[in-house]
Amino acid sequence: TGMMEPVYVVLLGFLIDLALGDPSWMPHPVVYIGKLISLCEKYLRKAFPKTEKGEFTAGIFLTIIVIGIATILPYCILLWADYINPWLKYMLEVFWCWQIFAAKSLGQAAKKVGDEIGRNDIQGARKYLSYIVGRDTQDLDFKQIVKAVCETVAENTSDGIIAPMFYLLIGGVPMGFFYKAGNTLDSMVGYKSERYINFGKASAIFDDILNFIPARITGFVMCMAAFICGLDGKNAFRIFFRDRKNHVSPNAGNPESACAGALRVQLLGDASYFGEIYKKKTVGDPLKEIEGSDIKKTNILMYVTAILSLILTTGVRTLIFIYIVR
Repeated sequence: TGMMEPVYVVLLGFLIDLALGDPSWMPHPVVYIGKLISLCEKYLRKAFPKTEKGEFTAGIFLTIIVIGIATILPYCILLWADYINPWLKYMLEVFWCWQIFAAKSLGQAAKKVGDEIGRNDIQGARKYLSYIVGRDTQDLDFKQIVKAVCETVAENTSDGIIAPMFYLLIGGVPMGFFYKAGNTLDSMVGYKSERYINFGKASAIFDDILNFIPARITGFVMCMAAFICGLDGKNAFRIFFRDRKNHVSPNAGNPESACAGALRVQLLGDASYFGEIYKKKTVGDPLKEIEGSDIKKTNILMYVTAILSLILTTGVRTLIFIYIVR
């Protein structure tokens, strides 16, 4: 039935992502969203004055255009596919849903850094870390690298898995792309650098709004997942409620504080971006020293959080269907 379709699609897409990840040979929608952003940026910067207000206005148009195209285009393609054959639409939805999730690729990227640490190869660890974080990695030591990996896996559990799941279950694949476009905009133009401070402001605000609910769900479920993973669930809840606001982002602190508590370590603190040191508060208490094995623990925590969230969100969607819609 139509109302239950997003549940089946999300379950199938998620399972395929867990099994196969993102094969590098396969064109990825996010790459095309990225190209669209670059193209729009080029023309919008020319069209608007280079003043604070002009750049901010251009950024608003960028957000509206990119989100609009990324949502409406898949919606129209699915309508066309449904017209040809409902099964074609269904298969396309599952395929796109698989591409929208990023659990396996996130886990693999973190494992690559962990493997280099295991080999005692700091250059290799810094190189692979630079692929998954925005900060400068060339001067980081092993402990700082492990911290960075744990932070990025925790944050991306929300951005790459739970938030897409949340939007996919609300409005199917078009809403999944609606979210992905907002998230990609933020990762490309949502910087506080001189070039993007005004131009990327609208995208950054929009991303904060998009992630508000999913980030809090992720943090809470991650605390529950800590018990299943054999980590410190009690401490995860304590740190989550105490430190989740210790982040410049209104959202990232939720999963990162839960992860820090579960691992019994301290995360965040000052970091260097584009050669400039940014002061950051910490989350968690240093009850133990952070070590290489914490990357594997964070990966397991990410997977268990994703599966628990899947059970909870699809369960809620199913209950709404049974008791309200029918």
